[in-house]
Amino acid sequence: MPERLAQTDPFTQVTEMVGSGPFKFVAAEYQPGNQVVYVKNTDYVPRQEPPIWASGGKVVKVDRVEWHVIPDDTTKLSTIASGEADWWENPAPDIWPALSQNADVALAVADPLKTSGCIRFNWLHPPFDNIKMRQAVQMVVNQADYMAAYAGDKKNWNVCASVFTCGTPMASDAGAAALTGARDYDVAKQLVKEAGYNGEKIVVLDAVDQPLIHAEALILGDELKKLGLNVEIASSDWGTVVTRRASKKPPAEGGWNIFETGWVGADTLDPSNNVMLRANGDGAWFGWPKDDRLEALRTEWLNAGDTETRQEIAAKLQQRAFSIVPYIPTGQFVNKTAYRKNIKGMVESPALFLMWNVEKT
Repeated sequence: MPERLAQTDPFTQVTEMVGSGPFKFVAAEYQPGNQVVYVKNTDYVPRQEPPIWASGGKVVKVDRVEWHVIPDDTTKLSTIASGEADWWENPAPDIWPALSQNADVALAVADPLKTSGCIRFNWLHPPFDNIKMRQAVQMVVNQADYMAAYAGDKKNWNVCASVFTCGTPMASDAGAAALTGARDYDVAKQLVKEAGYNGEKIVVLDAVDQPLIHAEALILGDELKKLGLNVEIASSDWGTVVTRRASKKPPAEGGWNIFETGWVGADTLDPSNNVMLRANGDGAWFGWPKDDRLEALRTEWLNAGDTETRQEIAAKLQQRAFSIVPYIPTGQFVNKTAYRKNIKGMVESPALFLMWNVEKT
């Protein structure tokens, strides 16, 4: 960001978009919700080393990149099949078989770290301001149900009973029985009774245009009803969910009780960047949990001087998280991207970095 823009008052919106360095944003061709255009920045000098995720040399090999927003999956499928489009960023798993049948299209793993789903509670309002209610829901969540509903074939997903990305240094099985043990509705119903739940409506946000979130909402809704809870699935688009989840009002006044989302593996590597583990009340991520012990463990982890000590602290932090339940992980799945085979040089990473190193032959 140019210095003159970086010095903008933090409460004033920045309205001039200039691009990313390697590319320039073409403001004249911007169509909100439809098209974004970037062109090569001929004045940009990249580093010399190969690109690795967001680091290394950002070499631009095409003159122009157009992003087109197409809501309908069938249209996207025909567009890439015909060659009108070169790349589909994030097709859902139920589209993968159709894409794999096209000899001109490559279906590739987009992120080596996989992605996880989650259920997020609102701690500000009943009934999930009560720890026993959160524990009751955790007691009946079966990750395999969530993953099968979204990712289908078992080869596309795995159970991951950790608040840190499975397969990375901070992941462990500390407290994992909360998600891997037998699902016990009787015990969960007793917790609901002890919490004093008296039939108040529970608003579950559902983004119908986001396949993962929609699948999670439907499975969760069924589980909550089996617990005898009064559930309302508030279905809308993702933009509406994003707006509503920021509200701290009671659910009856436009707030919410639960929403679902997903995180790429890089977002949940450790306590420094997993925002769902922040428990500093009003300063926390949507849901606003408050727990001094969780915050103290995070600070202790940040101040630790070696990996072994951090792993020990991370295990304690995970046990605490499974006890107080700021959120519930719903499993881990592969993310795939699809592009025509005349496209070369994709950087495999947790995000698509605006097509540097990519060329079209």
